[in-house]
Amino acid sequence: MSNKKRSAIPLALLVALVMASTFISSRHHADTGPCGGQSISLPFTDVMSSPFFCQIAEAFVSGLISGTSATTYGPSDPVTRDQAAAFITSAQDSALRRGGKRAALGQFWTTTPHYDIGLGSTNVGGTPGAVKSDGADLWVVRGKHQTVTRVRASDGQILGRWTGAFSSSGVLVAMGRIFVTGETEPGSLFMIDPAQPPGPVTEVSGNQMPLDPTEMAFDGTRIWAVAGPDISIVTPAAQIPWSFRNVHGFGATTGILFDGSNMWVTDQLQNALLKLDRNAGIVQTVAVGKNPLLPVFDGTNIWVPNKDDNTISVVRAATGDLIATLTGNGLNGPEVAAFDGLRVLVTNTASSTLSLWRSADLTPLGSFSTGHFTLPFGACSDGVNFWITLRETGQLVRF
Repeated sequence: MSNKKRSAIPLALLVALVMASTFISSRHHADTGPCGGQSISLPFTDVMSSPFFCQIAEAFVSGLISGTSATTYGPSDPVTRDQAAAFITSAQDSALRRGGKRAALGQFWTTTPHYDIGLGSTNVGGTPGAVKSDGADLWVVRGKHQTVTRVRASDGQILGRWTGAFSSSGVLVAMGRIFVTGETEPGSLFMIDPAQPPGPVTEVSGNQMPLDPTEMAFDGTRIWAVAGPDISIVTPAAQIPWSFRNVHGFGATTGILFDGSNMWVTDQLQNALLKLDRNAGIVQTVAVGKNPLLPVFDGTNIWVPNKDDNTISVVRAATGDLIATLTGNGLNGPEVAAFDGLRVLVTNTASSTLSLWRSADLTPLGSFSTGHFTLPFGACSDGVNFWITLRETGQLVRF
């Protein structure tokens, strides 16, 4: 961006632009106090004649701005670039806080549960792995026990277990179904219909997948699964087995996600995040930390846990630029990242802890223990809580 001096923007105009960009309201501005048919009273004595009175009122009510004093707003005062940045980020945070599921349910607390007294935890059995939310329930895979467990998020009640998911590893919620990979030879892809009672899973792969598939993502039409040096692209169909196209030549793919336009995969051998086109061709390689594992997309940036150097690489999805490398904040063998709409959580297997950041500005929010040698691994969010599987204790815990 150019470093040349630019003319200052009047404060009232900036607020109007910010409020319009966040789509907080569709009210029209007025020359007097009434806004949207309602008389609005503000503590300021210098805004009644402003053409942006209603936007100023809305910004004040929503907590975006205060004033230059207890009774003045200074609508024509210039705004510097750093002040403009503060206004914009404040507007973004306010919109996220008020528009999220947590606000709608009135659940604003973010305390750390005491798992040792049994609250906020469900015993799903030994060595649980990946977990995903469908918005109402959690789906937990247990590879060694060949089962998939459904847990109701509202109260932690186990609703059922599906069997036959041999060496289950990754889990995906898409198309009204639950999909699970099996780290078998050849690989397996299993499907569950949540509308049906618990029973055996349905295999849809027909011996077409490469060895040991793990994580999955969905692009709106096809399921993509990573399997070490291979990526499998699956096209669902009415008839089983489905159509599989396996793309070879990668290093050691581990994590995968879709950003709305492209697939991104982490490659352990290259220490890279790879951007793929719709045919799994590599269009961009982003160098990250050592041993990148399971990333998450927050709508703007991709957060990549790098297990071997205890860092998080934050990559701008639109450009592939590495915008930050996060350290500290309790990072110790980070493996899995999750996003709840405001915060990013990362599991640390080596120290049995969770590390937390605010996604909007990368502010560290602390590190929290899940208990000695509990080995947290799988992580996801239902929009209100984070959910983490603890390998050693066999628990699914709410955070």
